[in-house]
Amino acid sequence: MKKRVDLHNHTILCNHATGSVDEYIQRAIELGIDEYGFSCHAPMTYDPKYRMKIEEKAIYEKWINDAKGKYKDVIKVLLAYEVDYLNGYMLDEILNAKVDYLIGSVHFLQNKNEMWGFDNPEFIGVYASVDIDKVWEDYFFAIKSMAKTGYFDIAGHLDLIKVFRFLPKKDIRLIAKEALKEIKKSNMVIEINPAGLRKPIGETYPSRQILEEAYDLGINITFGSDAHSIEHIGFGYEESVSLVREIGYKSCVTFENRDRKLVDF
Repeated sequence: MKKRVDLHNHTILCNHATGSVDEYIQRAIELGIDEYGFSCHAPMTYDPKYRMKIEEKAIYEKWINDAKGKYKDVIKVLLAYEVDYLNGYMLDEILNAKVDYLIGSVHFLQNKNEMWGFDNPEFIGVYASVDIDKVWEDYFFAIKSMAKTGYFDIAGHLDLIKVFRFLPKKDIRLIAKEALKEIKKSNMVIEINPAGLRKPIGETYPSRQILEEAYDLGINITFGSDAHSIEHIGFGYEESVSLVREIGYKSCVTFENRDRKLVDF
């Protein structure tokens, strides 16, 4: 039996999303989504402007767990966090939380003595002063390190570093290869995230090149809208499915209590 899953979605608690939990779920039901996961930006001791506070963890989990019961006869609702992989800033309360899965993402890199939010338009000027090949290598080294921790189930928007179209001169597949091998070794899956279609890069995360490498390595995939508003839910899904089917994927992973299962899409 085929299923439509959508495992990467936010709530207003991240401070840069709109819409209620009920509105998101009702839209997911309208679109025929079978399994819908909330994975809002997890609290950590850095960048508080774009994430929930640790004091809001209980509120968030109550919202989603209540929704699980309320909608159980119509749609399967899942509870998760999107965790920024950032050494020294992640919280044990999140890494050990009772959730269905954890998404690991990289949004920050070290630039000289400062942290740099490379996908944030506020910091786009930094690109003018960096070696873009090294930035890409640093990014995928961070992805490799993230996978090696064993904390996470899903690698979020795997080539987010391309968001503003600053692309490397080196072969992207070579830059990403060691990180992909570590993702495979750690039994993580890669999400197909269409948010890049709304950004300057104009394509899904990750690219066809990276997905072809992932397929050859036997890495499984899942799907996530990365919705920060009701309009984002289901955005780019058909394009994402078409892309991965062309590569050879026929099934995706979904989760419950950190256990995974493979379903056709």
